[in-house]
Amino acid sequence: MKTYDVADNVVAFSTLRRGDVDLGQSAAMPDIGYNGFNQWRNPSNRKLLAQRLGIDANRFVVPHQTHSNHVAHVSEPCQLEDVDAVFTTEKNLCVCVSTADCIPVLLYDERNGVVAAVHAGWRGTVARIVECTLECMQNECGTQGDDVKAVIGPGISLDAFEVGDEVYEAFRSAGFPMQQITRRDAKWHIDLWEANRLQLENCGVRRIELCGECTFTNHTRYYSARHDGIQSGRILNGIMLKS
Repeated sequence: MKTYDVADNVVAFSTLRRGDVDLGQSAAMPDIGYNGFNQWRNPSNRKLLAQRLGIDANRFVVPHQTHSNHVAHVSEPCQLEDVDAVFTTEKNLCVCVSTADCIPVLLYDERNGVVAAVHAGWRGTVARIVECTLECMQNECGTQGDDVKAVIGPGISLDAFEVGDEVYEAFRSAGFPMQQITRRDAKWHIDLWEANRLQLENCGVRRIELCGECTFTNHTRYYSARHDGIQSGRILNGIMLKS
């Protein structure tokens, strides 16, 4: 499990493909959904990770993601449908998103005691889900950009993320600075790390940690749907306020 140094009272992590916490494919989990939601229902996976974090196995919130920009504020364990970002002020409640090339963004508002997990695939990035999340945190908890520490976790890199003209056009139409986030080889390449970092900066966030690990290139360390196919396992990315 890869952990991030956010604050003494915060635990933030991304699970690895193999090792002491593995949320990937196994004979016990034949029903692996498109976004990894079904595999998280396996009790052994929740128990294993809960033991590492020192919490009860029911203290996770893992939404059923749909590549939207929908954000949920939670105060207790619950099932969420059609949600791609979750935030909470509750201690020992771990909010999570699952990824396998998409970009996980973990947020901590140190002044107001808020943590958030954001799933930013290319569609969510175009829809500015990071900005939507920070806006919701501001409206409901008073979060300001200067209060926030952010981690951009493992995801597909500019070099590996080759896209068609329609994806390029989606970003251009949404007002992204294309010279800054794209490169043209045989096809267009888009930098999702940079596109999400710019959203953080647009919201006044200056303390940003970039993991910098490409899931496609490092497919033996992390799950990559582009490398392994749509039925690949999923990385679980979570953040939690400790009591």
